[in-house]
Amino acid sequence: MRGIKLAVAGVFAASAVTANAATYVLHAPAWGAKQDAAVAKAGGTVTFSHDGAGVAIAESGNPGFLAAALAGGAITGGAEDIVVAWTDPTMPAEAFPDAIDPSDDRFYNTIQWAPQSVEAPAAWSMGYTGRGVRVAIIDGGIFNAHPDLGANVDVGASRSFVAPNPAATAAVNACRTAFNCDTGTLWHGTHVAGIVAAVDNSIGVVGIAPEATIVGVKALHSGSGSFGAVIQSLLYASTEGRADIINMSLGARFSRGSRDASELTSALNRAVNFATRNGSLVVVSAGNDGLDMDQRGSETVTPAESGNAIAVSATGPLGFAFGATDYSRPASYSNYGSSLVTVSAPGGDFAYEGNELCTLPTTTAPVTIPCWAFDMVLSTSRGPAASAGAYTWTAGTSMAAPAATAVAALIKQKHPGISVGELKNRLAQSATDAGKVGQDNFHGRGFVNARNAVTQ
Repeated sequence: MRGIKLAVAGVFAASAVTANAATYVLHAPAWGAKQDAAVAKAGGTVTFSHDGAGVAIAESGNPGFLAAALAGGAITGGAEDIVVAWTDPTMPAEAFPDAIDPSDDRFYNTIQWAPQSVEAPAAWSMGYTGRGVRVAIIDGGIFNAHPDLGANVDVGASRSFVAPNPAATAAVNACRTAFNCDTGTLWHGTHVAGIVAAVDNSIGVVGIAPEATIVGVKALHSGSGSFGAVIQSLLYASTEGRADIINMSLGARFSRGSRDASELTSALNRAVNFATRNGSLVVVSAGNDGLDMDQRGSETVTPAESGNAIAVSATGPLGFAFGATDYSRPASYSNYGSSLVTVSAPGGDFAYEGNELCTLPTTTAPVTIPCWAFDMVLSTSRGPAASAGAYTWTAGTSMAAPAATAVAALIKQKHPGISVGELKNRLAQSATDAGKVGQDNFHGRGFVNARNAVTQ
């Protein structure tokens, strides 16, 4: 397994927590004056609320705040917010070069296998590129200065819901609270954004919906954050962000017996369902634990199992460098289950054994990396601080979700007035049957297909 860490993605509260105060996520059938009054009576302050979703974020220094807030019945549930590590890139950066010089020419026709696997070029040839469709990426920072992303990022609508850290320096907090800043050289959100909508230009990679508009909504920093920030990001994306589709390459696994996890998940469900009612399709990664969730009744993965979101499992070839073309092969790490998965999509894999080097051509110079790395998904990344942007291979259901999101964007372009329910149906119905005949527990309704999506 090469010591690879596996997981999915997450968040932080919108306002800094004051000294000696705790942050709580609360929910009710609706949120209004009665709920505000209950919070105040219990010794708390509402820092965020959303009437339609029935959720709120509150702060209080009162150790008995939660019990007092729930006592009157106006607020039906809640828990202290928690910080979770929701993303963990599924590739060891030291094993191969994590970036390609952005001055190189396009790679999609030789080593960027994911767009071909879903027949995206056929959709592009018919004029379906995602133009006019807004996709919110709820994730970490998006490097909007990247030459393969800048033209498609709506900077004015992009936001960060990551809170300042009272113990951090001003420079650290400036990065935490900026939608276009993060740590490291990958920047998970930047990789996800490129899979959706990297610009079709003379350099780098091409997104599956290369003319879609990206709205960066930062809910995590360094791959970690809180439920509160995810919830606020969802509600912003579906309202002020005007997102047609919301991609959440993030998630965490909890015991169903945990009261706090249940309450936090319930609040997140409310946010997902509000976004759906408000016209945004929510697409989520299924998770990288390699589990059959049909057999894990004591556990839940969220937001993959949240409300009306659709969960996407990951596939990837084994030996692309040697000519393998089974792109719908189940990835070794992907969660699955009939109760979980709606569709599958290319997420890449790293299961090919050995560390021998392989060389594949591009339209300029050939690229040499360990053979197994070519089975992963190539997309945009931050690169070193002094660079203008880079390109990185990684794998995960975090990569599969944006591929499905991009195909949904092509459908939305063709049918701009489509309902969320019909968009979801068309995405599933146009998928290529994979695995067992008919619906199965890994692929759900099938492996997403861009050509089918815009012709059926």
